[in-house]
Amino acid sequence: MAERNVLVERFLSCHVCSETFRDPVSLSCNHSFCSSCLQQFWEQAKNKNCPICKRKTSKDATVNFALKELADSFAGRQETGSSETEKEKKLQVVCSKHQEEPKLFCNDEDRALCHICDFPHHTGHKVVPVEQAVSDLKEQLKSDLKSLQDKRNKCKQVEKTYNEMIEHSKKQLLSTEQQIRAEFNKLQQFLKEEEESRLAALREEEEQKGKTISIEMKWIEKQISSLSDSICAVEEELHKHNVPFLSSYKATQTRARAQSSLSDPQLLSGALIDVAKHLGNLSFRVWENMKDKVHFSPVILDPNTANGWLHLSDDLTSVRRGDTKQQLPDNPERNTEYTTVLGSEGFSSGKHSWEVEVGDHPVWNVGIAKESVNRKGECPASPKHGIWCLSHYSGEYSDVVGKTVTVKKSLQRIRVQLDYYWGQVSFYDPEDMTHIYTRKETFTEKLFPYFNIGKHGDAKTTDVKICPTEISL
Repeated sequence: MAERNVLVERFLSCHVCSETFRDPVSLSCNHSFCSSCLQQFWEQAKNKNCPICKRKTSKDATVNFALKELADSFAGRQETGSSETEKEKKLQVVCSKHQEEPKLFCNDEDRALCHICDFPHHTGHKVVPVEQAVSDLKEQLKSDLKSLQDKRNKCKQVEKTYNEMIEHSKKQLLSTEQQIRAEFNKLQQFLKEEEESRLAALREEEEQKGKTISIEMKWIEKQISSLSDSICAVEEELHKHNVPFLSSYKATQTRARAQSSLSDPQLLSGALIDVAKHLGNLSFRVWENMKDKVHFSPVILDPNTANGWLHLSDDLTSVRRGDTKQQLPDNPERNTEYTTVLGSEGFSSGKHSWEVEVGDHPVWNVGIAKESVNRKGECPASPKHGIWCLSHYSGEYSDVVGKTVTVKKSLQRIRVQLDYYWGQVSFYDPEDMTHIYTRKETFTEKLFPYFNIGKHGDAKTTDVKICPTEISL
């Protein structure tokens, strides 16, 4: 019997480590070895020849399950029950020779080590206890988790703003439609066809921009869902035991960092309905049919840029500061820090002029501003911040650098004159064309008419209006 056991042990022993097979694999030459021993031998030999007969293997080394079952049975390694299974799962090792849970971790190679086999080969590497490595890596994952959570919060904020923009677009649709109908009702029946065509254009734009926002919203929802999945994965990872954590944390961390590095979602410009396009100079655009009844306004105010305290007229040619702030979406074009509104069309060449009726309004700035002017933060009216204007405050008038300018009488109207090519913006009293002051600059980007309406105590103060220009044919 003893001789038989010796023969069996010899048959079930690995020729590399001389121990009973663990996960034996058989080569095409029919020689068998422990899987880990064979891989280690191949790495050292830098080829895939059989360690015994030196023949090159003609197939992948796969586990010989029949031999494995015999070896496990002979060595007493067969599973004895669910409790043993759980114990085996809990005790994961990195060395087939030394069945101990790893106690060391190499930061340089980012892996756990067998303190007997591997440690001597890691001289000069940063080797730390597994507990310390796990603690450090979990801290990294916590940081990644925080990044994911912050990004998800930003996504949710963008989603919230898009929802507000959708609701506001619906209100814009209704309001603009009513104003278009009111305008066309002033015209005769022969303009009915023109009216319907413009209503169709409005609805088409609302539909197109609604689709654009819907596409962006779906993308944001996917981002939120993906980030939420990653957050759950990271949180799940952080609850794992040391070795299971070490065996799986890398993929989770890679995914989390990849998502964290993605750029933050940005709101699309121009997502709101271009109300100015539909309402601005509406009568003028049909002047060939109604020559004697239309008036042209050289500047149309853009409601998508208006601060919430400002209220625009239906035809977008006058503005007043209200007593209550409107709830408007924080779209990229909107001025939120100052009570400012811009014209709907900018200028990047040529000569342009328009007149503004300021009446007895006590506080205002009127002029031009760069397209890139800061609409969300600190931005005083000065050339440094891309604004050139005439200001009125406490009964005094001042230029763009705050220097007081002298006028003969209180100004009721202001003419703004822009010569883009020569880099000049001038201000006049249109009543007698008295020159107030001129500023020379070098303009490099599109300029927009600029209106800032300050606080005042008299609720009856007149609106600031764009003066209409008669059309000469």
